[in-house]
Amino acid sequence: QVQLVESGGGLVQAGGSLRLSCATSGGTGGNLAMGWFRQAPGKDREFVAAMSRSGFSTNYADSVKGRFTISRDNAKNMVYLQMNSLKPEDTAVYYCAARGTLSSAIAIDGGQYAYWGQGTQVTVSS
Repeated sequence: QVQLVESGGGLVQAGGSLRLSCATSGGTGGNLAMGWFRQAPGKDREFVAAMSRSGFSTNYADSVKGRFTISRDNAKNMVYLQMNSLKPEDTAVYYCAARGTLSSAIAIDGGQYAYWGQGTQVTVSS
């Protein structure tokens, strides 16, 4: 059973940066494709970023492209989301997600992910 634990959320002013971390356990990191999603109050969960199991391919939501970067360290079983130039509209609970796969495909649909963390709150003040 894969377990995911996020950390690194907090309160930051607009224009600031945060790095979210996701510790994975119970699985083989090299066979996990990873994603980050977020959910703001009163809104549906939305895709933020995803990375293939190899780490060679990434995909980003248009709203974060150029500001956020997803990365992974399979040796440490960690996935990261570096968030720069944060905006108040980035305020949400951020979730790390994983799916076991042997393909190089990237999934942007949350329904394709079997494992989820508990979420970490990111609040960006204006």
